[in-house]
Amino acid sequence: MGAALALAQALGVNALIAAELLPEIEAVMVRKLNEQMEGRQNG
Repeated sequence: MGAALALAQALGVNALIAAELLPEIEAVMVRKLNEQMEGRQNG
């Protein structure tokens, strides 16, 4: 989480907003990664 907040700060994004959004972004990333891994196993 620290790296993500540092990146947000470097991009000029408010740290409080970034901290609020990160769990949602992480959930989407995990779902998409799981879909890709599942596709490789079945394909």
